[in-house]
Amino acid sequence: MKIKFLLFIFLLAVTFHVADAQLLLAIRQDLPSDKKATKETVNLYHNLKKILQKGIMFGHQDDLAYGVGWKYVPGKSDVKEVTGDYPAVYGFELGRIELDHPVNIDSVPFDSMRNYIKTVYERGGLVTLSWHLNNPLTGKTAWDPADGTVASILPGGTKNELYKSWLDKVAAFIVSLKDKNSVPIPVILRLFHELNGNWFWWGKDHCTPEQFKQLWQFTVSYLRDTKHIHQLLYAYNTDQFPSKEAYLLKYPGDEWVDILGFDIYQRKQGEEGNNEFVQSADHMLRMLEEIASEKNKIPALTEFGYGQVPDSTWWTNVLLKALDHHKISYALAWRNAGFKPSGPAEYYLPYKGQQSEKDFVKFYKEPNILFQKEVTKQHLYK
Repeated sequence: MKIKFLLFIFLLAVTFHVADAQLLLAIRQDLPSDKKATKETVNLYHNLKKILQKGIMFGHQDDLAYGVGWKYVPGKSDVKEVTGDYPAVYGFELGRIELDHPVNIDSVPFDSMRNYIKTVYERGGLVTLSWHLNNPLTGKTAWDPADGTVASILPGGTKNELYKSWLDKVAAFIVSLKDKNSVPIPVILRLFHELNGNWFWWGKDHCTPEQFKQLWQFTVSYLRDTKHIHQLLYAYNTDQFPSKEAYLLKYPGDEWVDILGFDIYQRKQGEEGNNEFVQSADHMLRMLEEIASEKNKIPALTEFGYGQVPDSTWWTNVLLKALDHHKISYALAWRNAGFKPSGPAEYYLPYKGQQSEKDFVKFYKEPNILFQKEVTKQHLYK
């Protein structure tokens, strides 16, 4: 009897050992789109998947740079002023780096941005970069949707060399993102976002699906294979979409993408607007999760907002309802641009004294909504 028992224990141990080995092999084989990604980037990729079981990381664009009534105050943050904690995810913008400007399209100095990113990494937070690059064909802004722009920057196009010179500048900035031990800091690069809208030159009607796919693949290949940058995860990011087929219309392929996301804003006030936002976000998040599961990608709400948050209970009564029961890695709120020379202030998160402040604190305390203190414990890069 004793021999049988010992044999059973031995077989059980062997079974668990094999299962653990298989699990470890599966994890090792599950790599980002960049198969030469740095150790820290691979760890981030795996941890962004693991965190899906813990909750949703909350993010804010330009959180450390400025807010309502202030700019460039070290350590300050509208989120921290309200909750006592920083967001877990921080968005920053590269637009104008292609023109050698010292500041981006939102007047944030690139030198300051570099320091913010280093601070975020030291805290254990996550950084995502967008790039509203100028139209290389017309010389105007990203919002100049001239047909033929994408074709002009593809290999053989009249502006391909110019575009490569712009990518060189993006590459130089990314390579400069290193910690105190000169380890490259992993970041998410959110290329050509809202690609199914018509407001950007890379948008819906301004290039064919095939041209967009070629543009994406050329861009990623140039950064990864020509510039040898291996600290990036790449996010494919549409605006609102009606179906899975529509979402994937310009999808460049599984080997070129790590994160799947979309952007959504509430434009209509009142109960009707609230219900519409919840229903739309819930429907698209469900489709996004299905696509991410099918393609083994990381789902995220890459940008959202409700300008000036006029509803005092919007965070728990609307946004939380939209996010509830969904498993996405993060949700990034748009920026608190603050007061302008003319017109009302622009902001998408409450600041001290704003009418939704108390409700945002309730939202912050939700166990499945993760801010910096909680995410620091997750050790995203280890």
